[in-house]
Amino acid sequence: MSNSLFSEFDEVSSKQWKQKIQFDLKGADYNKALIWDSNEGIHVKPFYNKEDLENTVSYFPKSSSWRICQSIFVSDAKKSNTHAIDAIKKGAESIKFIIPNKDISVNELLKNIDVDITTIHFDIQFLDSDFIKTLSVIPAKAGIHINTDIIGNLARRGNWYQSLKEDHIQFENNIKNTLSLSINTSLYQNAGATIVQQLAYALGHVNEYLNHLNNTVIVRNEMTWQSLKIKFNVSIGSNYFFEIAKLKALRILYKTLAEDYNFNSDCFIFATPTKRNKTLYDYNTNMLRTTTECMSAILGGADTICNLPYDAIYHKDNEFAERIARNQLLILKSESYFDKVNNPSDGAYYIESLANQLAEKALVLFKDIEKNGGFLHQLKQGTIQKKIKESAAKEQEQFNVGEDILLGTNKHQNPNDKMKDEIELYPFVKTNKRKTLVEPIIAKRLAETIEQDRLKTE
Repeated sequence: MSNSLFSEFDEVSSKQWKQKIQFDLKGADYNKALIWDSNEGIHVKPFYNKEDLENTVSYFPKSSSWRICQSIFVSDAKKSNTHAIDAIKKGAESIKFIIPNKDISVNELLKNIDVDITTIHFDIQFLDSDFIKTLSVIPAKAGIHINTDIIGNLARRGNWYQSLKEDHIQFENNIKNTLSLSINTSLYQNAGATIVQQLAYALGHVNEYLNHLNNTVIVRNEMTWQSLKIKFNVSIGSNYFFEIAKLKALRILYKTLAEDYNFNSDCFIFATPTKRNKTLYDYNTNMLRTTTECMSAILGGADTICNLPYDAIYHKDNEFAERIARNQLLILKSESYFDKVNNPSDGAYYIESLANQLAEKALVLFKDIEKNGGFLHQLKQGTIQKKIKESAAKEQEQFNVGEDILLGTNKHQNPNDKMKDEIELYPFVKTNKRKTLVEPIIAKRLAETIEQDRLKTE
């Protein structure tokens, strides 16, 4: 057909749609009845059309490829190797090894793993440039990703690994060896930051690194600036469309920042579901939450997704829960065909509008952070912590009064559900008084107070 089917219909403007809706409301207030305000300060309308995309920016990698990842904490290299090989046989396409100390044998850990097919992520919980150098020279066609984030560690623990000077020396050595940067933004989400805050803090976080590298001549001379790769570790919440838009906005914002530095504008996004809305009681609902969160990550354009087992907050390694988490992703990829369509959310009026609004608001906040000394300065002053606490308190109050619902916890509780004998990991915020340079940002789940009260009465 030479003519589009849609050419047979007259275009309808936003004004005409709104007039029709107001007529059907029979006197009810349009703004009060149909528009709701998000915690990000966005007025969500009942409909969107192409007029909402005027003067907007869209940036999205033109690929539907994403990898299923299995996360493994390494306490014993041999056992973790066996664990990884089993996960790969059962569908994992990449493995994230969490390395707690430099005594772990990397050769033992990777034994019989084909790193030309399986992507390996090393999440390093200490700072040792010599150890990282041994990882960086591993020949692997599928890719080796090494996660070290000295600012992220400062935000989480309140202290540098060693000192500001020593951490930055090690950081520069790591850059030379790996040609990669890792930015952990998950902490902000799990601590209760809004999506706008998460995006602005992610931008401020990476800007600290890029600004440092840009002013460090020795590093700049010894590496190819355009070859340096950026990886964002992101947690995904349950606000389905907003989380899709969040990842799209992150790419838009990062591209804008990178171009100012004449830097590689592509970034790698490693996504995992948040822990903030996960619950101890009625834990099977966690599977429903992680499913939609993984769907948001896929549609938002994450490169690798590591699902969270439904019992991750209170159980140690559980083969059944890990298999279920992995199978959720396998079903999305192999049975729901979530890897067959490029950019399924690209061009959606609502999502594109959200992404641009989130990006614009985050950019305003980022500029304010830079105007007032930068991310690291505000972290040391406690400004970042204060803002996250305020957002977290607002969200907590919404949960407490039942506006934010977690089924099985603050609505439709099962009084016969007993969990006291199931707890292997302490699922609540731990208090550990110690001296810190800055106030740590504390991750906390919404359901913690209710769950502690229920445990006392079992």
